[in-house]
Amino acid sequence: MKFYTADLCDKYDNQVQVLDPILKSYGGLKKVMGQIITIKIEDNNQSLAKLLQTDGDGKIVVVDVEGKYTAVVGDNLMKFALENNWTAIIVNGFVRDTKNTKEIEVGLFALGTCPKKTLPPKDGTLHVTFSFGGVTFREGDYLYADRDGIILSATPLEM
Repeated sequence: MKFYTADLCDKYDNQVQVLDPILKSYGGLKKVMGQIITIKIEDNNQSLAKLLQTDGDGKIVVVDVEGKYTAVVGDNLMKFALENNWTAIIVNGFVRDTKNTKEIEVGLFALGTCPKKTLPPKDGTLHVTFSFGGVTFREGDYLYADRDGIILSATPLEM
């Protein structure tokens, strides 16, 4: 992957949205890029688990749980993501099992950690538009993340 978010921001200043610096990296991949799939869930990852068990085709799933303080992703969902060709999971919420998630070659970015898992099972909503961290996530946008930050574009960006 030959891109740097700083260089992309310089080249495409008016075409990118820059996410506020609210997410930390908890996955094995620290640098990711890909088209996004969006999912909004209340406080349970049942719908996310189903999604991650389908072919991700190198895409990135962006999850909005509105920052609720329970763990949305752990090592089991990260294993699903790896097995099914997902590049990364971006969570407006919390994760757990980070000792293990950092060893799995999938990007994972979240607000922080929480040892408590989500209960009870509820369905989420796929393919929705939502905002957090100062940007709007739309299904089909392109996301680029590295050590400098996370940016979004409506179209793919070239270096």
